[in-house]
Amino acid sequence: MYIGLMSGTSLDGVDGVLAAIPDDYAGGRLTMPAMAHVPFPPELRTDLLALQAPGHNEIEREALASQTLARLYADCVAQLLAQAGVPRERVRAIGVHGQTVRHRPELGFTRQINQPALLAELAGIDVIADFRSRDIAAGGQGAPLVPAFHQAVFGQAGKTRVVVNIGGIANISLLRHDGHVTGFDTGPGNVLLDGWIARHRDLPYDADGAWAASGQCCAQLLERMLAEPYLALPPPKSTGRDLFHLDWLAARLAESVASAGLAPQDVQATLADFTAETIAQAIGQHAPGAAAVYVCGGGAYSRHLMQQLSLALRQHCPQATLDTTAALGIAPNQVEALAFAWLAQRFCLRQPGNLPAVTGARGARILGALYPA
Repeated sequence: MYIGLMSGTSLDGVDGVLAAIPDDYAGGRLTMPAMAHVPFPPELRTDLLALQAPGHNEIEREALASQTLARLYADCVAQLLAQAGVPRERVRAIGVHGQTVRHRPELGFTRQINQPALLAELAGIDVIADFRSRDIAAGGQGAPLVPAFHQAVFGQAGKTRVVVNIGGIANISLLRHDGHVTGFDTGPGNVLLDGWIARHRDLPYDADGAWAASGQCCAQLLERMLAEPYLALPPPKSTGRDLFHLDWLAARLAESVASAGLAPQDVQATLADFTAETIAQAIGQHAPGAAAVYVCGGGAYSRHLMQQLSLALRQHCPQATLDTTAALGIAPNQVEALAFAWLAQRFCLRQPGNLPAVTGARGARILGALYPA
């Protein structure tokens, strides 16, 4: 058995799964005896947001935040084991992504803060961490890492499927009918939506997309956002808060004459359309024959965002059906954590975890570093 832990760009907390993955696993559904979520305390979320940009004494602040994070990871592990009634000795390894605070593959580095040694000490289980850096060392983007896993659990011979993960950043996995897999970050998922509602309503996220649904999209602002050069870059490519943040949004608001006097909820509506449009455009360009699109991540729980994505897909990929990964047997908020349980198994079996066609690395690589219990 393996445990996967994920805390993503949305900074809402830790998702964890306990999964039974046999050594000869060749794809298909997996058994998950337990799932858990541990929310971030507000102070940690504030600290992690502050670490997204250069600041005073950030080495010490990062070290302290990583210790708090490791203890939350350990709490999640304890909940999973208790829920399933499984002793820790039955878990071969924990796969933990860490919290991304910088992602600059064009400069040859990525930074996920973590304390895997402390987690191994607290949990008493081997920990596999630092999954991205080996791919970057091999010339890749280090992200996205989930398309290989998506192919294993969601691929279907003879049909082209797209799996969309809408976390803070959105990424797509193109699972082609012939078994070829590609994928990349399409742009913002919830990161701008969360930031805007936090600024104007002091809320961590827009529940069900209700605030966005109360506004009207500003076509000129949307056009300015869609002109972002990253969106036109060919894959492989990946992005993060280093590019897409509220200062980026402020610059586009300043460029749009129609934004003068725009109500905050209208900006939120435009941001939702921006996320939906960038995803749909990417699918239409790179997988025009897709039969089905499945959404995972926090964005799958936003009714308004799913409605806007459905409308955008009608224009860019009209034959594709839209659903969440729950239709394929895995709840949207469990997919990424399960992916890191799978990546931990790949490390333990000394099997590659990246896809060079996705990340642009020079070849397949074993991803991760071991911190023994």
